[in-house]
Amino acid sequence: MKKFITNIRADNITSKGFIISLTLFFITIIFIFIYYGSLPPLIPIFNQLPWGPQRLVPTLGIFIPIIIFTLIYIFNLIFSSIVYTKNPLIARIVAATTLLISIINFIFIIRTVLVTI
Repeated sequence: MKKFITNIRADNITSKGFIISLTLFFITIIFIFIYYGSLPPLIPIFNQLPWGPQRLVPTLGIFIPIIIFTLIYIFNLIFSSIVYTKNPLIARIVAATTLLISIINFIFIIRTVLVTI
């Protein structure tokens, strides 16, 4: 496990991509906990579905994007660490993709919370 972290830390771009992603992740969680009490009982998470009750989930569903991002982050971190020894460019691309997913997740949560309160 220590070797995985060493590979990521060796490259400045890769490590900063994952650190900024993790920072945005924690900011998103803090934002959710601040506004969780003022959210309605049902919130729209599945915006691609037709209008109506199919789009709505209970308030606890606001954590669905957080759980999905956590799984993606862990997978990308492990994958990037493994691939870094063979091709550092792919590891950097994976870190940048993780950062982009983190930003999109942050914007989605902010938009969903602010529209529903």
